[in-house]
Amino acid sequence: MLRIGHGYDLHRLKGGHTLILGGVEIKYALGCVGHSDADVLIHSIIDALLGALALSDIGNWFPDTDEKHKDADSMQLLKSVIESECFTDWLLINLDSTIICEAPKLAKHILSMRENIASCLASSVSRISVKAKTNERVGPLGNSEAIAVHTVLILEKKV
Repeated sequence: MLRIGHGYDLHRLKGGHTLILGGVEIKYALGCVGHSDADVLIHSIIDALLGALALSDIGNWFPDTDEKHKDADSMQLLKSVIESECFTDWLLINLDSTIICEAPKLAKHILSMRENIASCLASSVSRISVKAKTNERVGPLGNSEAIAVHTVLILEKKV
């Protein structure tokens, strides 16, 4: 049995915040704003995983009204989802994420992101795709007001 999940997340950018994508701290004048570390890539992946198994979304698992998640490391949130009993019978076939932002340029960070995600998911880097695209200077994404990520993944039931 196969299950497909789609995740989406978006965070505003603001000065005075650290930009973390895929567990990689990226030097940039702006960072994502959020209750946790605001790793928009990891949040999208969490939503895709939860969606694949119809287990709601990141906001239900880690509500921003719960102070224990304040400034949480999103990689640890991902790890807790993957280690939950819900996922023990599932194998990640592949994951494909697209980061949408005008700046900063992310090419030199992509492999590190893929490696972090693969390690957290106990998967091969060859099953993890992360791409970066611009929004052609259109709208809030194109004006560097926010970063968005779409993730699609396939899970297979272990035999």
